[in-house]
Amino acid sequence: MTIASVALAAALVSSTPILAAGKTITAVMHADLRTPGMTTTAYIIRDFGYMIYDTLLAEDSNFKIQPQMAEFKVSDDKLTYTFTLRDGLKWHDGAPVTAEDCVASLKRWGKADGMGQKLMDFTASIEATDPKTITLKLKEPYALVLESIGKPSSLVPFMMPKRIAATPAGTAISEQIGSGPFKFVAAEFQPGVKAVYVKNTDYVPRAEPPSWTSGGKVVKVDRVEWLTMADAQTAVNALQSGDIDFLENPSFDILPVLLADSEVTVQTLSPLGYQTLGRMNFLYPPFDNIKVRRAAFLAMSEKPVLDALVGNPDYYKVCGAVFGCDTPLATDVGSESLVKGNGMAEAKKLLAESGYDGTPIALMAPTDVGTLRAQPIVAAQLLRDAGFKVDVQATDWQTVVTRRASQKPVKDGGWNMFFTNWAGPEILNPIANVSTSGKGKNGGWFGWPDDPAMEALRDKFARAKALDEQKQLAEAIQARVYEQVLYIPLGQYKVPSAWRKSLSGVLTGPATPVFWNIEKKE
Repeated sequence: MTIASVALAAALVSSTPILAAGKTITAVMHADLRTPGMTTTAYIIRDFGYMIYDTLLAEDSNFKIQPQMAEFKVSDDKLTYTFTLRDGLKWHDGAPVTAEDCVASLKRWGKADGMGQKLMDFTASIEATDPKTITLKLKEPYALVLESIGKPSSLVPFMMPKRIAATPAGTAISEQIGSGPFKFVAAEFQPGVKAVYVKNTDYVPRAEPPSWTSGGKVVKVDRVEWLTMADAQTAVNALQSGDIDFLENPSFDILPVLLADSEVTVQTLSPLGYQTLGRMNFLYPPFDNIKVRRAAFLAMSEKPVLDALVGNPDYYKVCGAVFGCDTPLATDVGSESLVKGNGMAEAKKLLAESGYDGTPIALMAPTDVGTLRAQPIVAAQLLRDAGFKVDVQATDWQTVVTRRASQKPVKDGGWNMFFTNWAGPEILNPIANVSTSGKGKNGGWFGWPDDPAMEALRDKFARAKALDEQKQLAEAIQARVYEQVLYIPLGQYKVPSAWRKSLSGVLTGPATPVFWNIEKKE
């Protein structure tokens, strides 16, 4: 038996039969699923959501918002948005989907998500005006209503039954009931080891062809199993031997082996790629001091991070644009030290002036996600070179996801710095990009910078109608991001996925992978 087969057997240990009737896709995702409670921006939670939930609207490959669960109309004065649920929608427990369910879901999402919060700031009311109709009324016109409700990532406005949506934002959902194309098999869930989904035979797909997260979600297999294989080589061996069908994020150094395998397809599914970034905790020393934050910012350099993370420049781009390079709002203002790596001397000088007392930086470093291993190690060395003391705390990603929500001091389980990645659609503008938020503890993203001036700029952007005005405001917002060091963009990259050629119909998109539309030949 191969090492891959042993790992597969271990992953499949269960009190239920290993093999189910019908066709099964076995996949190794970028991270293991431990707590499917829909409380974090972690992509494995988003991916779980797309398996079992559905959305009112969705985005197609032309960046256009399309109807999904509901058709929509907009009043001439742009103040009233009416959403009408399509026929045939049922929850996994058999109950019909109602407008009240969707209103409760939107309100819960609107408290947790950055784009949702901004939409709710402009919302006068959102009501179920009959069992199939949701009516949203604005205080004043707001151009991003449909884009907010149809956003593909990361805290997606998934629809769920009213009783479940009543769970407070930030509190884990205990019952995984959606109306989407797959059902979650809770009895077979082994946190961190295995997650199982079966085809929802009651799901009625839209008639349109699938396009990104929009269109017909036609399930063509009976079962999908997510298995955890922490070792990259073991996962590749399992793919090549046919023990698994799909590998979301093969490590970059192993890609040549897969590209040479005639039985394997290697393809980048997300055309917009990812921005990798560092985030500091503003609540406690030393990063409550702007001089210390600026010293850390000036010490950072994108190329060493990208070389360690990706290695192959075909898959990465040194890029100081907060809203993504080659996008309408791209600018290089304030980014010179990041893209040129020439800020170390100034970093040392500023740190010496800051009063930094040598307290070690508690830097969380996940070891189980290939796209998050390199950043903490490279950044830690750059910080040390500038004069910081750094405590690299090795852990797994799910622990980082849980711990970063803590607002306690380091000595009580808090943190000073972590690293993550944003998919391209999540950084395209200041409303989508929650790392630019200055809301502090009042709805801000982990790190909690309290910056009223930034919030005033983001409000102006939300009201801006012309692209020229949006560009000017985006430049001002980027300048303030770097001045205050709200976060540190560390470049852009793309990650190929790999699957056996027995699979066909794998879809591209900004929130990938999805498992509808995939066929499997035995």
